[in-house]
Amino acid sequence: MTDQNFDIQPIAMELPDDLVTATKPASMRAKSGNQPAAGRVSTDHLTGVQKAAIIVRALIASDADIPLTGLPQDMQAELAQTLARMRLVDRATMNAVVEEFIDMLEQVGLSFPDNLDAALSLIEGRMDQGTAKRLRAMSRGGDLDDAWMAMELADDETLLAVLRQESQVVAAVLLSKLSTEKAARLLIQLGPDLAQSLALGIAQTEAIGPEAVARIGATLAEQISAKPVRAFSVPPKKRVGEILNSSTPEMRDSLLERLESADKVFASDVRKSIFTFKDIADRVQSRDVPVLMRTINDGDIMIMIAANSPEDQPSITFLLENMSKRAAQTLQDDALTLPPPSAQEHGAAANRIAAAVRSLADTGEITLTSVED
Repeated sequence: MTDQNFDIQPIAMELPDDLVTATKPASMRAKSGNQPAAGRVSTDHLTGVQKAAIIVRALIASDADIPLTGLPQDMQAELAQTLARMRLVDRATMNAVVEEFIDMLEQVGLSFPDNLDAALSLIEGRMDQGTAKRLRAMSRGGDLDDAWMAMELADDETLLAVLRQESQVVAAVLLSKLSTEKAARLLIQLGPDLAQSLALGIAQTEAIGPEAVARIGATLAEQISAKPVRAFSVPPKKRVGEILNSSTPEMRDSLLERLESADKVFASDVRKSIFTFKDIADRVQSRDVPVLMRTINDGDIMIMIAANSPEDQPSITFLLENMSKRAAQTLQDDALTLPPPSAQEHGAAANRIAAAVRSLADTGEITLTSVED
């Protein structure tokens, strides 16, 4: 790269806004507006890299923290060599270069990331996570068949298991080969003691050769690939519970009895995943009833009251006692005008109310008491 191709724009893109003022000489800071100083001398005799060197020298004189590490290495090298050759620059020329630099900064509307890693950091939370992982791994220079690429694409849970069971050095090599963001996230989840151990382990990786690192990567990738891929992200007990939540009470009770006979442990876990209308009295907190009543349909509550089922009474009483007396009385009076609901209508209303409770709990708007409690 020649100095004719080096301009001051890359430096401008690396500077935070609060350094613009620091760049201005004292004689310029008192002036207002964006108009250039009268009688500005020409800077046409200076190359782009020479102008950049003047800006860097002016910033250093102002004790500014200049993030030159964001520049490509060849630009950093050329800039350092030019600084060594510049010798003296008169004040008028320095002021002219600084004014040109400030004019350019103040005309910038938007600046964009200069590499894939930076671009991903900008949009990663707004794109598909699988795509983001692949692009993040590609930005490290590998391909999808590379062993370390497989490690980068693996989920945190899988990598945490590997880090906990492998030796200090092997785990340290793995952390060193992962992207900085992923390695930091894993360290936080490992806890302070193991994180400290692995950080010290990284210091021992200095003497490890490329062949040994490649063997470690291949072994770990094979270990991960041997783990069966899960078709379902939700555990079986919860999937069965979700199905039974939407079933009729008769079918739910019948199937639970059969599960109890076949596998008591699994049946117990399924029961913990189930939430029905009858669970409201035991698991919904009284302070959350107003939130729940704003969500569910009054007609469904009226159907539950009109059904007059002994099993429903504890939850009906709980809801009525934790709302205003006027609202509770209105619901009871209106329920008296309804004909007795059919079993299908009764079950559908109970499922809709229970689904509303589960939805509020999933979004964190209310908190359910755990089954164990």
